[in-house]
Amino acid sequence: MLAAVFVVAGLAGYVFVTVVEAAYVSAPRVEWPAVAALAMIAGLLAVFAWTTYQTVHRDRGVMQPQRAVNLLMLAKASALVGAVVAGGYLGFGLSFVDQLEAALPRERAIRSLIAAVAGVAIVIFALLLERACRIPKDPES
Repeated sequence: MLAAVFVVAGLAGYVFVTVVEAAYVSAPRVEWPAVAALAMIAGLLAVFAWTTYQTVHRDRGVMQPQRAVNLLMLAKASALVGAVVAGGYLGFGLSFVDQLEAALPRERAIRSLIAAVAGVAIVIFALLLERACRIPKDPES
């Protein structure tokens, strides 16, 4: 399902540039703070995945049920949003590939690619968090 969301968002990102430029308006720039925010979200998800894995699987600790459910919901939502972000930015950036000799389209393509990588990192760490929330099998059974 995430792959389908990624592809649809990529097409939407590509079409977005075409529609905006057809209206004789320049496509928006991809700013570094947006890319940094995506990287920070990926980092937070990585920390949550690691600490949850350590608590549940390595230390065999008990996690409060409400916390586990909240982390699982965060993981599922983040994976979906990460796929949308990654696909959208990749489609947006790919629409400028044929114009890389000019500075602004090159900047848009590079920053979009970095944002798409951050979106993929969000998906990966969200899936790791989702996996960390699974209850380990009892070794005695």
